[in-house]
Amino acid sequence: MSSDIATPSLSGREDSGAPRPEIPTYLSLIDGKNVPSGSWVYVVDSDALLDDAFSTLTLKRKLESGRIPADNLPATIVGRVARADRRTTDLAVEAAAAAVGPWSAFPPETRIERFGTLLRRRIAEQAERITEVLVQEGHPLALARWQVSGALEAFGPETLGFFRSQMLQEYRHGERQISVRRRPDGVVCLNPPQNAPLSSALLGVTAIMAGNSLVVRAPRSAPLGAMYVLQEIVAPVLAELGAPPGVLGVVCGDPAPMLDAWLDSPFVDDIMYFGSSENGIRFQERCIAAGKKPILELAGNDIVLVWKDADLELAAEAITESFYGSGQLCMIPNQVVAHPAVADELVALLVDRAARIRPGRSSEEGVLLTPVLRNEKFFSCLRDALDHGAELVCGGHAIQEDGTRDTAGIFLEPTVVRVRGLENAREVQAVREETFFPLLPLIVAEAAPDEVLLERFIDFVNSNAYGLRNSAWARDPAVIDRIVGRITKGGLLKVNDSHIGFLPYMPSHGGTGLTGGVFGEANYPILRTSHIQGVSVAAAGARPSEAVFGAWKALQAAAGHRQP
Repeated sequence: MSSDIATPSLSGREDSGAPRPEIPTYLSLIDGKNVPSGSWVYVVDSDALLDDAFSTLTLKRKLESGRIPADNLPATIVGRVARADRRTTDLAVEAAAAAVGPWSAFPPETRIERFGTLLRRRIAEQAERITEVLVQEGHPLALARWQVSGALEAFGPETLGFFRSQMLQEYRHGERQISVRRRPDGVVCLNPPQNAPLSSALLGVTAIMAGNSLVVRAPRSAPLGAMYVLQEIVAPVLAELGAPPGVLGVVCGDPAPMLDAWLDSPFVDDIMYFGSSENGIRFQERCIAAGKKPILELAGNDIVLVWKDADLELAAEAITESFYGSGQLCMIPNQVVAHPAVADELVALLVDRAARIRPGRSSEEGVLLTPVLRNEKFFSCLRDALDHGAELVCGGHAIQEDGTRDTAGIFLEPTVVRVRGLENAREVQAVREETFFPLLPLIVAEAAPDEVLLERFIDFVNSNAYGLRNSAWARDPAVIDRIVGRITKGGLLKVNDSHIGFLPYMPSHGGTGLTGGVFGEANYPILRTSHIQGVSVAAAGARPSEAVFGAWKALQAAAGHRQP
């Protein structure tokens, strides 16, 4: 892998309009080389969208269409990324296919421990710069730090040790050495979501640890963070390990034609797809028809259970994570089911905490709300809840950057609606379906004996059409045991803890049902992009008949029969 693999081109000489030198410029990364193209995607500073969204987006469109020259760019343009065409996309996949064999032959201690350890070290060293890039793309500072924290946990020593234990297990059986190992699928292509492309790209990087090659599409709406972390952190680490240059490919382009190219390619084995459940299920069918393994991360509709003995202060703190990023994160709480004995107190605490969550510029400390440029679905969903008898507890309005209520505001107030009873709760759209805005239904269960209520709580979670993650708040060990033992939905279950916090060993995503498609499970990409292989190596001179009749002979010997 060439030494300049991760150095962004700053000259701008690939086209006739060079930007000012300080603007980061990323080309496609293919087979260890920077590959130019004839068109660009321009990245605008998130603050500029707050100042004048219309003019900023108009400038971006004109630049990308070539209607205005790219010289003397204003400060609102913070970077540009080459837009890959079909030929560039195909080259990235072909280079990845050529690298699979050599890379999968590297020992697991190199692919997992050394790679993961070096990667974590570099992420830690560049944590401030990663955070800065994320903020430029519109992630609030607090949530940018949260994403970096998640990356550090994903490559921490505990998690790497868990990965290693899952990839190879060895046993001795008489004269035979038996192993159960996971083998790489081959070429993995990753289509991350536009709301969190950097962290999703790093999640996909664990597929490389399994011995796969990885091709990532940086989304056009927010390509800079993914390009930065993959080209300036991941690629140099792979080069340091001596990995074949095609192990990592990074391109930017429109999703539909790139997904089509991956489906058409004979070199692609797996496709990791993030998106809505409706689109993802359809894409899953196309993958299967094309002979590809679909690995889906789709909608989530996470539930938080609050039992009567819960620490309500801490529970309310965790539940307000529902409003982080204005609810535009797939792994936040989407609804609460509360014991009727504590519902009123919990509602009061939520109202108080929701009032502290404020809008503002991404770079400001404490800001957690992000713009919601199209809010008609929020108001439609809110009307549906109220029409079904829900009570508006707080919020419900569009607001300006300073928190002033304004129908033209591009932020939304954190909103809580109280839904009475579990029986008909899913008639409310905000309970039945994933919402992607700051609207939280709090369902107060019908009064009943605790034994009955707990069963209803568990059944309600298990009947959710979505997976991803769930959490619960309770003190009674017997109640906790029932919750842990009986709740089967979701790739992650947390008790008395942050709903969105990252932990060693634990998956960051994953679930059953509409979250992961037919093949949904906890999303450890190193496992989902590999397959199990059993291996037996007999010692020299071992008789084959011992493998054929060994267990039978042992049974007869134990019964006292003479062996033939």
